[in-house]
Amino acid sequence: MRALRIYAGPIARRHIEEHGLQPADVGALPAAAGGPKGLILGPLDRFLFGDWLPRTDHTIHLVGASIGAWRMATGCLHQPVQAFLRLEADYIAQHYELPPGRKTPSAADVSQRFSEGLEAFYGGRIREVLTHPRFRLHIVTARGRHVLRREHRIGTPLGYFGAFVSNTLHRRAMGAWLERVVFSAPEQGVPCPLPFGTDDFPTRQVPLTEQNFQPALQASCSIPFMLKAVHDIPGAPPGAYWDGGITDYHLHLKYDCGPGPGLVLYPHFQQAVVPGWLDKGLKWRHRATAFLDRMIVLAPDPQWVHQLPNGKLPDRTDFARYQGDLPARIRDWTAAAQASQQLADEFAHWLRVPDPARVEAL
Repeated sequence: MRALRIYAGPIARRHIEEHGLQPADVGALPAAAGGPKGLILGPLDRFLFGDWLPRTDHTIHLVGASIGAWRMATGCLHQPVQAFLRLEADYIAQHYELPPGRKTPSAADVSQRFSEGLEAFYGGRIREVLTHPRFRLHIVTARGRHVLRREHRIGTPLGYFGAFVSNTLHRRAMGAWLERVVFSAPEQGVPCPLPFGTDDFPTRQVPLTEQNFQPALQASCSIPFMLKAVHDIPGAPPGAYWDGGITDYHLHLKYDCGPGPGLVLYPHFQQAVVPGWLDKGLKWRHRATAFLDRMIVLAPDPQWVHQLPNGKLPDRTDFARYQGDLPARIRDWTAAAQASQQLADEFAHWLRVPDPARVEAL
């Protein structure tokens, strides 16, 4: 294993030592926000949804924020391998023409183009996502409160400043500005129970339907100031909805996946599971907690990452780095995505001969 690192919480490590890891052990898959970084998880997604997870027939919860929600919704489609290949190709090829005099595209333009892309990707296929026989999708969004209840050129920056200050004092205090709203696919006609506790942060659950699927998914991907908020999603409380990564950047949640081992298998782009986007600079919140005791994180080795183009994972800074040179960005992002096949190959090999010594503490 030169590319892949495996980390696990204490309960998950003990289970692997005694039983190895089988598809039937998995109760949930989280999928983080992180934009282009998610490209390196494509081969793992294709292996898990196209080969490994179909070997079991129990319910598995898929919890996603931002690009992670898009990935997990894709895993619910028929022929998921082909769907993940299309997602990868579409994401790599995305491009926004800059209006004269602007260095970045407008939020309105990005939102419009993204909406059109979602319609093209999922048009006529939403029922596949909602009626998957085993997978239950949960899309995480952030709903604005008080001054953030509507998007406004002055109120929104002020509201996010207030959220930043409140979050620095205590994560739950950010709930005065933003609440977690989770759109959950139905199970026998009612929303599937959440696979995690909600005592950590103000939370609402809303049924995911054909009418609100696309606006909920767009909201979960709507980075403040880069895209427009999505307002008044059908079936949900009124207000402005933004990127689910604001409240739950890496989905550091108190997972409870019901009977059985209920392990949480997490293809991720790093070891740390950071609670919220505003916690990125708060290193003391990057440590594992008891919430993650049943979690197994699959992440790239930092030394392997140095071998990728530019010595790093693809990220949003690349849009500026390659401004005016779209073919170069497509070339380097494609190279990174292709190199990450090694992650999937090494995990498949480890599953055949699961060596507990390769599992590090999360």
